[in-house]
Amino acid sequence: MPQPTVPRRRVLRGALGAGALALAGPLAACAPGSSSSEPRKLTGTPGASAKGEITIWNRSGDLFKVFDKAIDAFRKAYPNVKVNHQAVDIDAKLANTLITGTDLPDGSFWDDAKIGSQAEHLYDLTDLIAPYRKQTSAYKLSVNTVDGRIYGVPWDLDPGLLWYREDLLEDAGVDPAGLKTYDDLLAAARALKEKNSSARPIHMEKDPFLGQLWLEMLANQQGTSLADADGKVRLDSKEYRTILTWIRDAVDDGLVTHSEYLKQADLAALENGQQALVPWAVWWSFAPQQLLKKTKGKWRAAPLPAWTPGGARSGAMGGSSFIIPAKAKNPELAWLLYEFLCFKQPGYTAVYGPSSVYPGGLTTSVPSYTPARRADKPLFQPVAALGGQDLWKVAVDAAATIPAAAPIPAWWTKSVDYLGNNLQRLMEGAMRPDDVIDDSTRKIQRNLVDRA
Repeated sequence: MPQPTVPRRRVLRGALGAGALALAGPLAACAPGSSSSEPRKLTGTPGASAKGEITIWNRSGDLFKVFDKAIDAFRKAYPNVKVNHQAVDIDAKLANTLITGTDLPDGSFWDDAKIGSQAEHLYDLTDLIAPYRKQTSAYKLSVNTVDGRIYGVPWDLDPGLLWYREDLLEDAGVDPAGLKTYDDLLAAARALKEKNSSARPIHMEKDPFLGQLWLEMLANQQGTSLADADGKVRLDSKEYRTILTWIRDAVDDGLVTHSEYLKQADLAALENGQQALVPWAVWWSFAPQQLLKKTKGKWRAAPLPAWTPGGARSGAMGGSSFIIPAKAKNPELAWLLYEFLCFKQPGYTAVYGPSSVYPGGLTTSVPSYTPARRADKPLFQPVAALGGQDLWKVAVDAAATIPAAAPIPAWWTKSVDYLGNNLQRLMEGAMRPDDVIDDSTRKIQRNLVDRA
């Protein structure tokens, strides 16, 4: 089955990391939890008789093609609404257009990382989302919420999963069903290394940005994140200390392959059996479907281990939503489209189901809306590159355990210069967990939070 021509790494780097424009300009002072004016609320819907024209922005690439097909389904349901669907460099254009209010789209795809810090330029959608709130992922609602109001229409949910080589675990006598805690994961890695002395079974990310994003997935499992709802740094905590200590233990025991996501060295280690355990988001499914030629069919997915027995078996890693600019010309029609794509069966089926773009369906995320995530009604098909595994059920079961979070602060991307880089030093054995926490907290507070 074809998959995206660009690994999700590049998409996310643009999504969370293109903030030079968004973070350095006037919006930098607008931290989550604050706003300079009363939010503009959108409360009405045009209904079945809707008529008019809207401009919608999305990123170019395969996902644009997916939404193009899904918007065709919307056009059939609302034939009197003209949708101009445009491929745009959102990271370069959207922040500035929100500030100036000129040449704005009526709606746009945008990253959860950006929404909390730019709420003053967006419509308050709380009343419109209210009928769907109880059946929408608590995590997606929380990262779209500022001062108790919702500013993004939740779209994809990116649950963390444990990707593993089934054949290597079997040879080492490791039962994947027994990997219930992160201590179990270390024990499995030791068994793999005992079987193959050259094995360094657990992937740890060498790219500082993706490494920090991965760390946040592990923190989200425990119900925390780098900042609270008011933007206060909370790295100095039991939860982060637990994760960082686990990382250092794995490093000290020689159980880690420290490589960049799906770069040449990483792929080689995956293909030759050096790496066999990859805790990563659902979008890692791209690798066995598109990149891992020699080991295609040998990889499987399972829930992440828990940090404590009975704890959450997944956390979110990345994610996107839809926003409606406060100065949009036809915001009601934009809402109608996003309601259709996210909350109506013909819409979310058109997005995730088999299409000419993805014959087996879109496998790199799952919907945020619970009724669209039924294990017994899969939107995408079993994945041949995973030995025919029902990835849908694994992913939706994991997604159901993801805890709520807080809005992502405006300074998150810049904090990679401190936390992301220190995390690399930890993985290299050059820093201890407490040093990472103390140094990163001090520099983030001094250089980012206090200057906001």
